[in-house]
Amino acid sequence: MKILSIETSCDETGICILTSHTPDSVEISGNALASQIDLHAQYGGVFPAMAKREHTEKILPLTIEALSQANLLVQEKSELSEIQKQHIRDICTRDTVLADYLIDFFSSYKKPDIDYIACTVGPGLEPALWVGVNTAKSFATIWNIPLIPINHMEGHIVTAVIQKTTGENFIFTNLALPALALLVSGGHTELVLVENIGHYTKIGQTRDDAVGEAFDKIARMLGLAYPGGPKVSKLAKEFRASGTTQPFILPRPMMHTQDYDFSFSGIKTAMLYTIRDLTEQNTRELTDEEKSALACAFEDAAIEVLIKKTMRAVAEHHIQTLIIGGGVAGNTYLKEQLTLATNKAGITLLTPEQWLATDNAVMIGLAATLQVLSGNIHTPELSTIRADGNMTL
Repeated sequence: MKILSIETSCDETGICILTSHTPDSVEISGNALASQIDLHAQYGGVFPAMAKREHTEKILPLTIEALSQANLLVQEKSELSEIQKQHIRDICTRDTVLADYLIDFFSSYKKPDIDYIACTVGPGLEPALWVGVNTAKSFATIWNIPLIPINHMEGHIVTAVIQKTTGENFIFTNLALPALALLVSGGHTELVLVENIGHYTKIGQTRDDAVGEAFDKIARMLGLAYPGGPKVSKLAKEFRASGTTQPFILPRPMMHTQDYDFSFSGIKTAMLYTIRDLTEQNTRELTDEEKSALACAFEDAAIEVLIKKTMRAVAEHHIQTLIIGGGVAGNTYLKEQLTLATNKAGITLLTPEQWLATDNAVMIGLAATLQVLSGNIHTPELSTIRADGNMTL
């Protein structure tokens, strides 16, 4: 079984070909990814209209690259019928440039040996999502291949339930249930009960900033370039290693509330006031030592809240496996603290490989693969498939 998957929820354009040879294994036969980080850095964040344009420019060259890696790309000149061209234009009603690119692509390459198409339909930036959705619907229409719509957050969950064997081959891990997923990224901070793969209940989420967004906002306050999260963590690590006494203590909002929700805006505001007091009263810039200490104070506060709430949910819901997913899942300090907490609780911690923590098409293909292997395939009518920026599990 071969699945071509598409990811365009934010600022990464991803195309992947996954091949399943057995019910418990999968091979990455082709994988192409293009990041827009450098492009958006000048704005201090992702600019939606620009993200859409970049996805439109990159999605078909990346498809060609992934198909070529999988030895599935066959050049063949064949003119589409006017009806087929109109189908594509109808699908891409608001993106004539993408429609033209797709028509040229279908006129140049033969239908590949693919069994399913999978694509992210939400959540994310809707202009970016629509590029992937419209491309996937066009593939499904012209090639007559079923399309499986995938929730981006489920993709982050399933990246933690595979283990590499050899090369680009992976096996699915036996998942001790019930499981809990902590999903942490630039756009989301959620706690999700996993009754089984495909069956989820969200029990908590951020009420304001996502933790990854908070990292980036703190980075801007400290004068660090976008994306600032990894830079904040690097400074925090250096401060801990120095052994210096922490001069700053930031609040832990909602850490002791009886729900599973989060809030990071209070930490951000406290940081803003702390920096103002240090700089305005003394009419100076922050020193490098102060930046490191403040970065560490923020990371300590944010991660302590995440750990406390997550482990309370683990205890109250009798969790056997904790899964972490999303871009912030790559945060070294978070993984260290979760490892200590889960070892103490006697439960399993599953984390994705570093390169799978950020957005990619592999995770979308994995979610679709598990649907097919379980026999619970969701392939709705193409006309009903839409991008939904606010989609939830």
